[in-house]
Amino acid sequence: MSTRNQSRMRRRLRSATGYHVVGAAVVLFFLAPFAVILLASFRPRSETAEPPLPPWPHTGFSVDAYRTLNTFGAGIWHHMFNSVIVSVATVVLTVVISLLAGYGFSRYRFPLKNALFVLIIATLMIPFQSILTPLFIILSKMGLNNSLFGLTLVYVTLQLPFSVFMMRNAFDAVPKEIEEAARIDGARDLGLLVRVLFPLVLPGVVTVAIFAFLNAWNEFFAALVLLSSNDLFTLPVLMTAVRVSRMGAVDWGAVQAGVVVMVIPCLLVFLLLQRFYMRGLMAGAVK
Repeated sequence: MSTRNQSRMRRRLRSATGYHVVGAAVVLFFLAPFAVILLASFRPRSETAEPPLPPWPHTGFSVDAYRTLNTFGAGIWHHMFNSVIVSVATVVLTVVISLLAGYGFSRYRFPLKNALFVLIIATLMIPFQSILTPLFIILSKMGLNNSLFGLTLVYVTLQLPFSVFMMRNAFDAVPKEIEEAARIDGARDLGLLVRVLFPLVLPGVVTVAIFAFLNAWNEFFAALVLLSSNDLFTLPVLMTAVRVSRMGAVDWGAVQAGVVVMVIPCLLVFLLLQRFYMRGLMAGAVK
């Protein structure tokens, strides 16, 4: 092997090594807070008030923090079930509505189409806090105040502008020749959308679903204002009770356990659907 080839291989090896070392350092930097919280949540009760570093238990692992967390409200599993119901319902309604709306804005012509689309997107500029009082009054008039279904409708309303924008871009990225060929083969609007176009815009659908799930799972302010029954509280609202705790004393072990419980579903959803998410964000970008 010539000296030139050996020098080239050494440069490539150094470059690859540096790339992986930097990548590993970045990964460790972002994973360190999650590792600290996870390890600290397994400390016994006698160690919860100790300094956070080192995070691992000194006298053995314990689930005392999770047992304590289950004593707040109606129990951690009950409030987690509430969050799951709200999040899943928000995802389903948001995906269905934005899929149909995005298809309509992308493929059909109707009066004031562009103006209506701009009006929908413009609602993103309205602060959510400024419309919370009108939403509270509307839900109260409809008899949906203090209900998980009413909270779900609010979350869907807040998600739709971004979701419609994403789905319109996703449909715009699909060549119209595919749709024309399917129509020649006898496909009609609904069948065409479900059987032909849906697999092609799946990355956009997954992106919309991820954003809807994360926002519904982590949202706190609307749930705090619109829900007044303890049995209907979602996890973020429950965590305020854990954070305030009893008699002014904060049980940091329970707080850390609650953070772990809230973070794990978000991490799993994102990691499982990451490849679709990245493709969905780029849908329509070139067009």
